[in-house]
Parts: sequence; structure tokens; C-alpha cells
Amino acid sequence: MPAPLVGLDIGGTKTAAALVGPDGEVLGRRLAPTPAGSGPAAVLDTAARLARELLDRGGAGPVGVGTAGTVDPATGTIRYATDSLPGWSGTPVADELAERLARPVRVTNDVNAAALGESWVGAGRDRRDLLLVAVGTGLGGAMLQHGRIVTGARGGAGEVGHLPAPGAERLRCGCGRYGHLEGVASGTGLSAAYALGTGLRITGRAVAERAAAGEPTAREVVDRAATALGRALAGLVALLDPQAVVLAGGAADALLPGARAAFTAELPVAWADVPLIPAALGADAVVVGAARLAGHHPPGHGRLDGDSPAVVTDERTSA
Repeated sequence: MPAPLVGLDIGGTKTAAALVGPDGEVLGRRLAPTPAGSGPAAVLDTAARLARELLDRGGAGPVGVGTAGTVDPATGTIRYATDSLPGWSGTPVADELAERLARPVRVTNDVNAAALGESWVGAGRDRRDLLLVAVGTGLGGAMLQHGRIVTGARGGAGEVGHLPAPGAERLRCGCGRYGHLEGVASGTGLSAAYALGTGLRITGRAVAERAAAGEPTAREVVDRAATALGRALAGLVALLDPQAVVLAGGAADALLPGARAAFTAELPVAWADVPLIPAALGADAVVVGAARLAGHHPPGHGRLDGDSPAVVTDERTSA
């Protein structure tokens, strides 16, 4: 029986680690606040400490990491990250953690890791061609083809939030531009659209709660966001030809009914059997997917192996 593996989830507010068995079962967890304001070294120290605690409990082999930011698929270095992790851009996460842990480290974006987890033991179980979209504060995406994450040339494939979206022309995307899908179909998008209609700035979660309670303006905001998201996902299905689309993230529940209706109406007939389904693993998706990344995907050099984007040993050998 293979030994359990350790997966890490490094985010702007929390860092999580899990000991994951060969069947995808989480056998142990560790959680700590991310010391983002103290800089990348402190963030890496925290991640290494959590991983070490679980390695001491029987974890073996490489360690997998799902992290916020765009990850260079060849080196495991962060190409770009938002201000939620100050100074994270340019951080050689794979090298730094491999040195701290004295073992191979494999790194990918957190949404990519979530897609691996959901495909392995979650909502997309046994589906090797999958599109996962995470609707939270922002809007992220990941694509699996033949069980492997598509990274693209720069590690940024799957950024569905930057697709143009009708109705988002007055709403600002996290990238700073206007008219993108993230500007309407995300937590910040719901908040901004509600503020335009009422003059009140509340959280996206609060907008969703008001919509569920029947408030007309909130309901209109959520319906518009859900329709934009569902139509965009239907177009992506025609482009990418996945077996299923998985919707994850904190705002997914609020948007799923309307998104599914628009998705079904917009799907070309040839893809009418592709379902839009809710994610199943919740907060464990990234750590489970990171463990999957660590143990089940050998290094390679093709751009279709983003599920093993960086394999770095303590001797500094990298894929």
C-alpha cells in the first residue's frame, strides 16, 4: 500500500496542509494563518512547518503545493500574484520549500490543484477531461485534459475571469480593466453591481443573502451574474470539449441555479450531455489535489503536464 502524501494550500489568509491517503482520504490536517504581511520567507516557513508535522506522522515522497498566483510550470516560481500575498511574485516556491523539507516539491496554482482533487475523488471523479471554475472573491479556472492540467505557455491557462462579458462594461475586473466576466460573476462583481444599483457597498455574500430573501435589486444582480457565467461556460464547453464543468467557490451556491439554466440553454446540441455540477470537496479540494500532484504525476516537459509543473529536489534538479 503506498504511503500517504502531504498536500499544501497556500492562500492569502490561511495555509492548510493535509495528509492524504492513496485513496484520496484526508488522514490529518493542519491549519495556520498565512503571515502574508511578514513577507514570502515567513509564508514559506509556515508552510514548511505544517508539512513537516504531517511528514512526521507518516507522510512520504514529494510534497505537493497549490498556491495563489500564476506559477511558472517549468520552475515552480510565482510569475504573478495579487496584493493578498505581498512580494509573492518572483518567489521560487518549489526551490525554497524543497530546501526546507529536503525532499521534492511540486507546485501549481491553487485552482489547478482543486481541479485535480475534484477529478480524483470529488464531483468530477473519474472524468479526465474537466473544466473547473472557482467563483469566490475573484473568478478562476482550470482545465484538465487526459487527466493532466493544461498550463499554457506561461502557466496562466484557464483564467476564465478575463473573458469579455456583456453587461460588465461598467464593472472593474481584478486585473484593472472593465468588461470582464470576473467583474460581474464574482464576489467583488456582485458587490460592485449592487453598489451601482443602490449606492450601498456590501459584500458579495450579503448580496447573495439578500437575493435569497427576495430583495429585487439583489435578485437582479445575482441573476445577471449567473446568466453571464452560464453563457460563458457554455461557450467554453464548445471550445474545450470537457466531460463536465465543476463550479466551486464561496459564491457558487448562489449562482449555480441561474448559471445552470443559462448554460443549458446556450449549449450547442453536440455538447448537450455535458453537465454543470457543484464541487464536492469544499475546503479540502486544494490540499487533496496537491497531494495528487505530488504522487501521481511524474515530471515531463510538455505543456500538457501542468499537474507536475515543478519537481525540485534538495540537489536542485528540476523538470
